Amino acid sequence: VQLQASGGGLVQPGGSLRLSCAASGSIFSINTMGWHRQAPGKQRELVTTITSGGSTNYADSVKGRFTISRDNAKHTVYLQMNSLKPEDTAVYYCNAEIRTIARVLYPYDYWGQGTQVTVSS
Repeated sequence: VQLQASGGGLVQPGGSLRLSCAASGSIFSINTMGWHRQAPGKQRELVTTITSGGSTNYADSVKGRFTISRDNAKHTVYLQMNSLKPEDTAVYYCNAEIRTIARVLYPYDYWGQGTQVTVSS
């Protein structure tokens, strides 16, 4: 199983970006999917999660600005980021709790490779 993130880049303050993360491989089902981020010199922090049923959770710092969504048929999670601030600059990582065909009873947390988001004028 692999998670491939894309969509990062350089954007001015107040701008928007949309991140995508697609899971591929021998997937039986995907439970919770989410995004974390790590800024230089800081610990990785949770940004947002979404369950298979569509329930969402957001860090206080991004509430009202970021929106997570998923396409279960495409095994893909999205992160729409609006009103971006310089403090949103970080490497963004997607993760997903996945049951593979070989290990249906034992879900495992997979991580993507990270995509850089830089908010600067």
